[in-house]
Amino acid sequence: MKIAFIGLGHMGGPMALNLRKAGYTLKAFDLSGEACKKYAGEGLAIASSAAESVADADVVISMLPASAHVEALFLGSAGKPALLDSIRAGALVIDSSTIAAATSRKVAEAAAAKGIAMIDAPVSGGTGGAIAGTLTFMVGAETDDLERARPVLEKMGANIFHAGGVGAGQTAKICNNMLLGILMIGTSEALALGVANGLDPKVLSEIMRRSSGGNWALEKYNPMPGVMETAPASKNYAGGFGTDLMLKDLGLAQENATAVRAATPLGGLARSLYAAHSLAGHGALDFSSVLKLVQKA
Repeated sequence: MKIAFIGLGHMGGPMALNLRKAGYTLKAFDLSGEACKKYAGEGLAIASSAAESVADADVVISMLPASAHVEALFLGSAGKPALLDSIRAGALVIDSSTIAAATSRKVAEAAAAKGIAMIDAPVSGGTGGAIAGTLTFMVGAETDDLERARPVLEKMGANIFHAGGVGAGQTAKICNNMLLGILMIGTSEALALGVANGLDPKVLSEIMRRSSGGNWALEKYNPMPGVMETAPASKNYAGGFGTDLMLKDLGLAQENATAVRAATPLGGLARSLYAAHSLAGHGALDFSSVLKLVQKA
């Protein structure tokens, strides 16, 4: 099986490496020359363009920042050709970007018109999960298309959930990330409060982790520097999942909530707080850096 992989960022690069390690014939591409150089050095075959990467591909995987990038890539924009015109009929496209469900459906419909199957398969698990191959995939697809994708997805993740038809994976992802954003803010507030009262953040984290306040941020991604050696917080909030990406996902959740008239007051507040954090100049830092917004100076 020949696989094209487009998007070699913090998540996409490690995912592509895991596919190569699994023995797949892989050709990758990213608009960033620096990313291409980095992963060429780690053994990935790099194409000169997205169109070249998909020329003979059986499966095309994309991992891009936002809806606009996915739509522009596959449907074309500003005089740039649509990648769908370069993908052979019968191929399978797996988009693992986190984007609006409506965009997933729009691109999938255009792909279907050309005889190309397309599924949305956004992920959870962070850069650690991408490197370890333990990601969770939330898939929106027809059952047959998911089964075609499953052997590939299994080389990058430990959990694969069929959320429903095309677009359902994106809906599940924004629900998950809305909750994650809320939990990270709450965890940061609690830790900041304890530290302001003289508590040791490591001790407090362990108390809450084993009590009713336990959550993923405390377990895997502590926002307080020095508490968890492997967390971005202990690396000056470098790498990981950026504040601006969390802000984007919280915005998608609010757009969806407005469309279906769902009440998400905490999600709306979380978006406002992350917007303030980004405007303060922290957009490129890991989203756990929201601790800075609530921490006592």
